[in-house]
Amino acid sequence: MATNMVMHYRVLILGGTGFIGRNLVDHIVRNSLATKVCVVDKVPPEMAWLNTEHSESFSSPVVEFKHSNLIHMSSVEKVFCDDEGEFDFVINLAAETKYGLAEPVYKEGIEQLSLNCAEVASRHGVKKFIEVSTAQVYSGDKKLAVEESHLDPWTNLAKHKLEVEKNLANFGSDLNYVIVRPAIVYGLGDTNGLTPRIIIGSIYRYIRQKMQMLWTKDLHMSTVHVQDLVRALWHLCLHGNRGQVFNLADKGSTTQDIVSSLVSELFNINYDFLGSVFSNLARVRMSDVVDDINEKHMRPWSDACKRDGIVNTPLTPFIDQELLYNKHLNIDGTRIESKGFTYNYPTLELSSMKEILEDYLRLGLLPASLTGRDTFYSRSDLDLLQAEGSGLPFGADGDSEDLVYDAVEDHNDS
Repeated sequence: MATNMVMHYRVLILGGTGFIGRNLVDHIVRNSLATKVCVVDKVPPEMAWLNTEHSESFSSPVVEFKHSNLIHMSSVEKVFCDDEGEFDFVINLAAETKYGLAEPVYKEGIEQLSLNCAEVASRHGVKKFIEVSTAQVYSGDKKLAVEESHLDPWTNLAKHKLEVEKNLANFGSDLNYVIVRPAIVYGLGDTNGLTPRIIIGSIYRYIRQKMQMLWTKDLHMSTVHVQDLVRALWHLCLHGNRGQVFNLADKGSTTQDIVSSLVSELFNINYDFLGSVFSNLARVRMSDVVDDINEKHMRPWSDACKRDGIVNTPLTPFIDQELLYNKHLNIDGTRIESKGFTYNYPTLELSSMKEILEDYLRLGLLPASLTGRDTFYSRSDLDLLQAEGSGLPFGADGDSEDLVYDAVEDHNDS
């Protein structure tokens, strides 16, 4: 609900058409928090798969979009220049977000980009520069991580995020910066957080198999709803102090079991875990195992997209190898509460997963046939197709053997 008075703030959102950015723009516009919102991204809103609500916010007269590649310093300098005056707040969401890429890609797309933006922000004297990092900078052990915990990034993306964090202090008092380390972010527009697991759950429903995961049910997967995240970013624009670091994670102590249980309930499928012993065996040839798993998930996904006429979508069941190791994300997000912030989504709920699913179905970006909203292979259909030798989605013959188990056994036999 919008407030009665428009706040006279001017905001620059870097990477503003991405998952977090679109929700931040929507939050600012709908609550009349600023008189100017300049959104900068390589991807224009028309090509960003925005839903109806987000599209409406981007069409607001207070929003201006600038197409720019922030890797180049000249481009950064241009987006900071505005005829109406300087920006009060700059929120940096621009960064390479894909996993499993080459080192130079992260060096350029995270470090160079972010430090370019920080340098120009310091020269323009912005009131607050918010750098959005990641909670993957912590060591990945079971212990609850607070902001002072040991830093040992376990993804290449996080390694370069941490380098950005370290270098922000080099700008001295000219840069009034705050660092935010979110846990796994979920909500409308999510493609890399919980959505791949939702998609995988729909695939297991489609192929009628039990969903099985590596490691154990106790693997920590701290979460934060994107609405809480964007509210926190704005809160820190107003209340954060220079050099402060804030974790953002709800109070749900989310684990792999909680996520899997909700996915199971969403699609009425069974699930279990391989356990540490078998998963450690898989780790010996993890690259091969993950390739096999992703290939086998992609086959029914591609089949369903073809059946439903989906030719272009940002969604995929693919999960990078870096995210499948036995690394805990166990994050304490309470520090920001001392600043007067309250989490509106204290735990991960089934309703939030349903909301993500429904949104993508409405946009036509997720095959309805995977979810039961359309016809899918019946038992008699499968028997007939198998008899005819037609191409079936993997596992559609009713074999309940786990995908990972098959992959590991294949490699062990070889």
